[in-house]
Amino acid sequence: MDNKNVRIKDIAIKAKVSTGTVDRVLHNRGRVSEKVRVRILKIIEEMNYQPNLMARALGSNRVYQFAALIPDHHYDSYWLAPKSGIEKAETELKQYGVKVTQFVFNPYDAGSFIQQAQAISALSPDGILLSPIFYREVLPFFEGWKNNNIPFVLFNTQIAEFDPLSYIGQDSYQSGYLAGKLIHYGQPEAGTILIAHIDEEISNAAHLMKKEQGLRNYFIQNSLPQYKIVKTELNIAKSSTFIKQMDEVVETIPDLASVFVTTSKAHEIAKYLEQRFIKNVRIIGYDLLPQNIHFLNKNIINFLINQNPQGQGYWGIYQLADHLVFKKDVPMLKYLPLDIVTKENLNYFTGQQ
Repeated sequence: MDNKNVRIKDIAIKAKVSTGTVDRVLHNRGRVSEKVRVRILKIIEEMNYQPNLMARALGSNRVYQFAALIPDHHYDSYWLAPKSGIEKAETELKQYGVKVTQFVFNPYDAGSFIQQAQAISALSPDGILLSPIFYREVLPFFEGWKNNNIPFVLFNTQIAEFDPLSYIGQDSYQSGYLAGKLIHYGQPEAGTILIAHIDEEISNAAHLMKKEQGLRNYFIQNSLPQYKIVKTELNIAKSSTFIKQMDEVVETIPDLASVFVTTSKAHEIAKYLEQRFIKNVRIIGYDLLPQNIHFLNKNIINFLINQNPQGQGYWGIYQLADHLVFKKDVPMLKYLPLDIVTKENLNYFTGQQ
């Protein structure tokens, strides 16, 4: 019999006992003779019975308090998508007692992150979903949450050494390696490749460092020393500063052939190149932001690697629910696909077919 169709009643009939007796054995409560208990357990094993955990959760009155520690999308529109995914998951799981409280921080202010993480620790929720974009600042909180047996799921940025319940997102290293391959295929002749980190403190952003290392290793492992790779850290908080930085890049790298933008801000590079009438520079970046899509359609951005930020938020909440509510085993890693988006296949990812 398919274990999905096995009911407690079926077990009771075969064991010639009441459903209440089977229930007491399943939950190890109440008095049942050893002989009957052994017989029921044997039948449970033979019938491959698995409890309907969703139905059990549905009938429970327990409320599960989840906390989501996420960057404020008003500072960077990229974070609107994971916020939407979190809210969608909460809506679907509300019937099972799941409640998600969002703690929003300024992604450019480590102090704001610390303040919100402290508020979560004071709340002591059942589970936590977060994007740990501030590496140094998050480590003490990992320690505290683990000591208090609060499971936490990471998305967007993977930090494996503190043993989170799960990580949802892309393999940052492999996405950088993929970017290297795309650049190589599109740039068969030697030239300088610029790695552009925008509005990030690289020493404190582990995922961006992995992306950079992935790209560099592609050219190392494929014995392509003729390709020169340089990096720059750009700041768009003040447009005049950004333009000055880019002017310096263009002046000092006359053979600039490709730009790999490690964040969702490839459109800033594209806008600069368009305004300066600079052509034949390939751009590879991340994420289907409207600004990026605009320049993808104009062939100024050549490739976007879709990180599925909405899915990261959505599946992150479900990982917590599977572990805490439905008592399922949760994989430590849930890598999302490395989707390569071009002008030609864009509609397949934006749902505008």
